[in-house]
Amino acid sequence: METVRLNHLRAALLAAAAAGLLAAVGLAVVLYAQPAEANFPGKPGKIAFSETDGTDLEIYTINPNGGGKKQLTNNSTNDIEPAYSPNGKKIAYSGREAPAGDYEIYTINAGGGGKKQLTDNSTGDYEPSYSPSGKKIAFQGDDGQDTEIYTINAGGGGKQPVTDNSSDDYFPDYAPNGKRIAYTNNAETGTDEEIYTIKPDGGGKKQLTDNTANDYYPSYSPSGKKIAYVYEAAGTDAEIYTITPGGGGRTPVTDNSTNDDDPYWGTQ
Repeated sequence: METVRLNHLRAALLAAAAAGLLAAVGLAVVLYAQPAEANFPGKPGKIAFSETDGTDLEIYTINPNGGGKKQLTNNSTNDIEPAYSPNGKKIAYSGREAPAGDYEIYTINAGGGGKKQLTDNSTGDYEPSYSPSGKKIAFQGDDGQDTEIYTINAGGGGKQPVTDNSSDDYFPDYAPNGKRIAYTNNAETGTDEEIYTIKPDGGGKKQLTDNTANDYYPSYSPSGKKIAYVYEAAGTDAEIYTITPGGGGRTPVTDNSTNDDDPYWGTQ
């Protein structure tokens, strides 16, 4: 499963800084680039991202104007996919235990220090996403056969499966009210990726997209009334679309000859 998720790890800080074409609707698009992730907490929060320190990827924060860059992690393995807690005091991320080991979910203080390992198993855990209350973290975890969505207490413990099927589920994103989680499923109904939502307890699964293209990277709007995602048909480039949480109102946002990826809704 690491190959699948690394195929989607294409966001970078430089691309994030350049992405402003959708400011009118409060949506930032992070374009294809080197492996790194950026996350923007509420105004005027720092940007958390992963960047190479010359040997591996580490977690950093930086001011929106480019100043005050601070390295939070410092080890000999990759740390990726940072996500701020709702109060901005913690950052969850996926970190590799050892050069030949698997990825686990960690948290660290937004100012550095207080590193805590939340998951500990022999398979990879990725893409942490805080619940709006900050009490839970959703993530994608490999159960040894495929990747499923799980939740865990933000302080550790209480790991619970959300999805359970024979295909890969990944890229979880909590709804602003915390009542549902949007995610991508790979090939449950065919050979492509589709967008679903589900209750955190695993009930009420709903399929939002249904086509022959790949639909992935769902991101709820702050109001919870829209979900942005990537639409990538075979032989074409990736574009950004939005859809309602009920599955209607599918609308293209970008339309060009280059790849648009990793949509994140802003709070301004």
